[in-house]
Amino acid sequence: MTVLLSTILTLSLLGILAAVVLYFVAQKFKVEEDPRIDEVEKMLPGANCGGCGFAGCRGMADALVKQDDISSLFCPVGGGDCMKAVAAYLGKSAPEKEPQVATVRCGGTCEKRPRTNDFNGAKSCAVASSLYVGETGCAFGCLGFGDCVVSCAFDAIRMNPETGLPEVDPDKCTACGACVKACPKMIIELRKKWPKNRAVYVSCVSKDKGAVVMKACKAGCIGCGKCQKVCAFDAITIANNLAYIDPQKCKLCRKCVNECPTGAIRLVGMEPLPKAPKTPAAPAAPKAALAAEKTAPAAEKAVESAKPAAEKAALASGQAAPADASKAAAVEKPGEILPPQEWLGLIPCFPICHRSHLLSGGRIDRPVGVDIVGADPCANANRLVSEALHNRHYKYGRILKSDGRHDK
Repeated sequence: MTVLLSTILTLSLLGILAAVVLYFVAQKFKVEEDPRIDEVEKMLPGANCGGCGFAGCRGMADALVKQDDISSLFCPVGGGDCMKAVAAYLGKSAPEKEPQVATVRCGGTCEKRPRTNDFNGAKSCAVASSLYVGETGCAFGCLGFGDCVVSCAFDAIRMNPETGLPEVDPDKCTACGACVKACPKMIIELRKKWPKNRAVYVSCVSKDKGAVVMKACKAGCIGCGKCQKVCAFDAITIANNLAYIDPQKCKLCRKCVNECPTGAIRLVGMEPLPKAPKTPAAPAAPKAALAAEKTAPAAEKAVESAKPAAEKAALASGQAAPADASKAAAVEKPGEILPPQEWLGLIPCFPICHRSHLLSGGRIDRPVGVDIVGADPCANANRLVSEALHNRHYKYGRILKSDGRHDK
């Protein structure tokens, strides 16, 4: 019994002595901590998401208290209101940052981006991306296994079974950036959050050339540059066969949406601009002109039969027949250019040139289709054409080939 009591007393004395030693050591080496850290930690959301760049809210609170300039620190979950409250408590200036939202930049739905194979491994984007490009022909698109959904602590992102793509709820998204880090294809981006959840962005990250993109996905960007040409705010750049819309410069004018030939530019929360009406085609020839054209051969036959013999003799001699004053005035000099408004619309009716087969400068050089003899066939040709224009008679004559034969 005595041995037992002595043992208990000895152990008790050793424990008390050790406690006294540890107490003095703790007092000697204790670290003074600012009590404001605990208060700031209580002001923070407590999500411990890591979106601020620290392991948790405790690390963020410690940095906020110890740093004099907190302009580089921002809590994406708490937002601007939380940072203003913390800055007011600490007596510092709060950083001003616009709200952001996670944006999935991939429009390759199951319909527009068909599968080419099936992956039977672990259903993880990280695993699949380390093995091969994916189940479709696009090496840059979403893999569809939902690593971003697992990483989100706010239930702000889900997989759409119809499209096979993740969808972000902008009302729940805190822009913590967890989904951005979890995506191995880097198709999720933190972009400016517009009022009423509006947005305009290029839903494609493929850097392949246009032909390769269209073969793999019908909704991909081909880098044509049409959107860049219509942007009046210099918000669109083209690099590596891919268009990018800068959210800081974009004014949501929506002009680029109508210009995109593949629909790669996505419009959210707004209606597209009405497309400009197409330019109407030129009106058809008047019915009166068509009727006159149909009756032209019969009318010309009547005119030719009514020509006096003197005019025919003048044709044979290569001189203009002065039938009357108006016809004599209508005779053109050799090489004279006819008015374009008179002969342009009648080119199908004119005889084709005998040698050059050209209508050069509005002047008909050596036409055939009628027998022309004389010293100056150009004058005769111009005279005949002028008379035909004056009388509104058009002749569909036969074309004389270079070998002298007539072509019907």
